[in-house]
Amino acid sequence: MVSLLQDKTSLLTLPIPELPGEGFRQRQLADWLYQRGARQWDQMTDLPKALRDELSEQFRISEFAEVTPYQSQDGSVKYLYTLLDGKKTEAVYMPYLNRKTICISSMVGCPAGCTFCATGKMGFGRNLTAAEILDQILFAAHHQQHPPREIRNVVLMGMGEPLLNVENVFAALERMLHPEGLAMSPRRITLSTVGIPRGIYQMAAGGLEVRLALSLHAPDDETRQQIIPTAHRYSIAEIMEAVRHYHAQTGRRVTLEYTLLRGINDRDWQARALAQHFKGISVHMNLIPWNPWEGAPHQGTPREHILKFATILERLGIPTSVRWSRGRDVGAACGQLALKQPA
Repeated sequence: MVSLLQDKTSLLTLPIPELPGEGFRQRQLADWLYQRGARQWDQMTDLPKALRDELSEQFRISEFAEVTPYQSQDGSVKYLYTLLDGKKTEAVYMPYLNRKTICISSMVGCPAGCTFCATGKMGFGRNLTAAEILDQILFAAHHQQHPPREIRNVVLMGMGEPLLNVENVFAALERMLHPEGLAMSPRRITLSTVGIPRGIYQMAAGGLEVRLALSLHAPDDETRQQIIPTAHRYSIAEIMEAVRHYHAQTGRRVTLEYTLLRGINDRDWQARALAQHFKGISVHMNLIPWNPWEGAPHQGTPREHILKFATILERLGIPTSVRWSRGRDVGAACGQLALKQPA
């Protein structure tokens, strides 16, 4: 079954104007994929059977051989997706009172190698295709028994570095934003990067207008290189030059992601240094309590010191929130489930 599906063209790979059919039929197909969330050809009941049979011979709808959901006590669901080649990636669905959010992946594993991240321990597997990125959203909506367009918030903060997979990520974003696709607002899509200046410049020039989140994790190059082995490629000064360009070009507020590690990047002077970097830029800081995983070389910052770190930033003019973890009981931090699976 897997090999047969792999031999077919993924329908989700195609830009919406290039879907099979013309005019009315093409719009019907887009409607079934992106508004109604069909997972089987026989669900597309207003398409002629002969057309469905013809399409099913050439195209596949699903990108997954198997999906295992892990339900958290807080209502979030972690999905472990087994791709058609047997590799694994993850997403986390998080329902809130007034919105439905999903955190999706852009790679199998990650080349950044962050020492505090379970995905970093996995190493790099491969880039996800645009279809595999999109189908994380479509399957989660199907599993939650609501139309795909009810998921209005997407964060690319799962496994992988999105700006090292720009072509496929931007193609997936185009389907998310397209009025006949998922019809999302760019203000509700956030792309998180560890800091790839070239990609940040591409975001500024690309016209997609999605939000930028910078996973900085340290205010100085020495500390950053200690916890992000690939950080030596780009200095904080180079990254900040790109971020300032993005802010000037788009006028968009930049989100900062900062995972607090005990005794490493959580000192008072580091909070003060962090605030200095972002003078004159509209930013919001998300402090992230570290999610422990087996064999990790770090400890998390205690709650009281997290709150102190936040207070220092606030006093220096940086709006700050603490992003307390959801789904921790089912290993919802990036890579935790895939890391436990046999290769």
